Amino acid sequence: MTITTIGLDLAKNVFQVHAVDHRGAVVVRRQLRRNKVLSFFADLPPCLIGMEACGSSHHWAREFKLLGHDVRLMPPHYVKPYVKRGKNDAADAAAICEAVSRPSMRFVPVKGTQQQSVLMLHRTRSLLVRQRTMLANALRSHLSEFGIVAAKGIENIAKLAAIVEGEGKDRLPAAAVTALTTIIDQLRDLKAGIDSLEKEIVRWHRKNPESRRLATIPGIGPITASALSATITDPRQFKSDRQLAAWLGLVPQQNSSGGKERLGRISKQGDRYLRQLLVIGATSMLGVINKNRTTNDAWAIALLDKKPPRLVTVALANKMARIAWAIMTRQETYKDRTARA
Repeated sequence: MTITTIGLDLAKNVFQVHAVDHRGAVVVRRQLRRNKVLSFFADLPPCLIGMEACGSSHHWAREFKLLGHDVRLMPPHYVKPYVKRGKNDAADAAAICEAVSRPSMRFVPVKGTQQQSVLMLHRTRSLLVRQRTMLANALRSHLSEFGIVAAKGIENIAKLAAIVEGEGKDRLPAAAVTALTTIIDQLRDLKAGIDSLEKEIVRWHRKNPESRRLATIPGIGPITASALSATITDPRQFKSDRQLAAWLGLVPQQNSSGGKERLGRISKQGDRYLRQLLVIGATSMLGVINKNRTTNDAWAIALLDKKPPRLVTVALANKMARIAWAIMTRQETYKDRTARA
């Protein structure tokens, strides 16, 4: 019997296959070891393969596409409603097979190796930044026990390090100096690693035309531009700029009923890393806008006069995301109101 649709539940070693024919009748329901997966799909005629967008899913999608199959990735929370009862690999594979055939299903574009490599640079940098923050907080808290404090900001950690390595040897016990010196050495190693990753990201950004176009938007630099360009493989999958902002979790969450609209806080759904970068850029932009107060920023100034700063920051991040969608779909650079006039 001819297989038309396959639901594949990914795993580390044991994969579950659920295949149906054109009538929806189950043809194959079996497990595959990792070393047998490619040979199994190589013997099949081209068919539709559905998988959840999870770890290693983009790798397998690229491999199956090389074999001539039509591969579609779906967000796991869109597949979950199709699980009928219980939770096991066979039920998950059946739910994936059912979900991938739905006409209203939303799919995740398959990323290439270069895009995943750039995103790996971003994830590694984010990890090192978190570790640096943890070590900096530990250094501050330990020194505060001996009455040594410094102002906020990562740039002031160097002052604490100078105290430990200088006069601190006389003010602090030897055991404390040993412990704190270890933290300071780790902070220096992390700074070198972060700087190296940022240089690699900027190098990729300069070679990518779309990333350079995105960097023309106020509040978006090479880090945010390269992350947007590598994450959003096809901007036309979003029907409008608002849909992209909603995908990033920057729009109010609705709880409407009976024709009455109720809007709450932003949904915070979607890619958390991209949302964080946009909010950080918007925070920086808001400081410049509030200081200069030009006519080009009348919208943000009017909002800032009657709303809390954090709310205006999120609204500005929403606007930046919408502008990014317009630039990616039209393949143009940013033009402010003065230039358009």
